[in-house]
Amino acid sequence: MDTVERIKQQIAGNPILLYMKGTPDFPQCGFSSLATQLLRTCGAKFETVNILEEPDIRRTLPQVANWPTFPQLYINGELIGGSDIMKELYERGELQKLVAGAKPAA
Repeated sequence: MDTVERIKQQIAGNPILLYMKGTPDFPQCGFSSLATQLLRTCGAKFETVNILEEPDIRRTLPQVANWPTFPQLYINGELIGGSDIMKELYERGELQKLVAGAKPAA
């Protein structure tokens, strides 16, 4: 399976998916740390992909998503954005609604 197909399957197979540097317990950058904190504050059950351990995904996802930076949050298959957008959505009460509306994995 090629990398683009793997990315598409990961996004489709997880209601809330965060591509990040590191893991939720050991984030490797401040932006990834903020993203996981926001999701946890919202009570989200989410999956992550550590792009530091997945160099093919790290190289390919920015072109697939047309989004150059990490982290990248997907909810119900839709790109939400990075930690800056997540923070803005959280402050407006919208991230909580998006997380609550995440459909269970099929």
